[in-house]
Amino acid sequence: MKFAEAHGKNCIKSCLIRCCISNRQEYSGAAPAENGVPFPKSVKEFTVRISSFVSTAIASAVLLCAAGAAQAEITTYTSQAAYLAAVGNTGVDTFDDLDLDEYEGPLDRFAGDYGYTVSASPNASTVWGATDDFSDFWLTGGNRLDTVSFTFANQVAGAGGFFFGSDLLGSSTPADFITLTATDSSGASVTYTLNTPDFDSFVGFVSTDDLVSLTMATGDQPGVWATINDLHVSVAAVPEPSTYGMMLGGLGLLGYAARRKAKKA
Repeated sequence: MKFAEAHGKNCIKSCLIRCCISNRQEYSGAAPAENGVPFPKSVKEFTVRISSFVSTAIASAVLLCAAGAAQAEITTYTSQAAYLAAVGNTGVDTFDDLDLDEYEGPLDRFAGDYGYTVSASPNASTVWGATDDFSDFWLTGGNRLDTVSFTFANQVAGAGGFFFGSDLLGSSTPADFITLTATDSSGASVTYTLNTPDFDSFVGFVSTDDLVSLTMATGDQPGVWATINDLHVSVAAVPEPSTYGMMLGGLGLLGYAARRKAKKA
């Protein structure tokens, strides 16, 4: 926080210095003298113009510095409804096209319109289909000690799903925990430990930057494989038109106020 404040102050100071020097030269007709700055031709005119330039410089500097100081953020959701409310269009991979069988990874798949790659490491490169009833299938790793990774294409803002445990035969089984880690394109990552998961245990991650990967693992829990159903892959939410209208309206009011102030002076 202290860095962001200092950075902002330096940006504003830099903009103001450039602005003042530019206007000083314009109204004096010459560059600043060695022993002082020549007096402007019109103090009133200089004051009005420099006031306008200073206001613009401050506004621009604040916006630029805020953008520069901002960092990517990843938010964790444990409610499917809350996750869906935070993202835009979402595709879901139900895994119902899988069988109770082994698939060599990396495996390219789609969640709706959004492509991704699933892989497992470091012990086995395979992933498996798993199920309780041979109608609703899930995805799990080939080795219980492996980490299963989902890697996304560009412009994916969120990913999540229902996470739980399955056993050697591909049937659901209780798990003490599942460790989930999401990483975005800025290098930021968030790890969430889902304790005693079941079929309804949803976890989703949404980043202010592009989300590049999501991993799941169960560590060394005897007889438990990390398992996912209904992988959600989402793009960023699009601001409502009213939001853009408010922003443009605010900028318009600022411009109008600046013009009135200049005319008054």
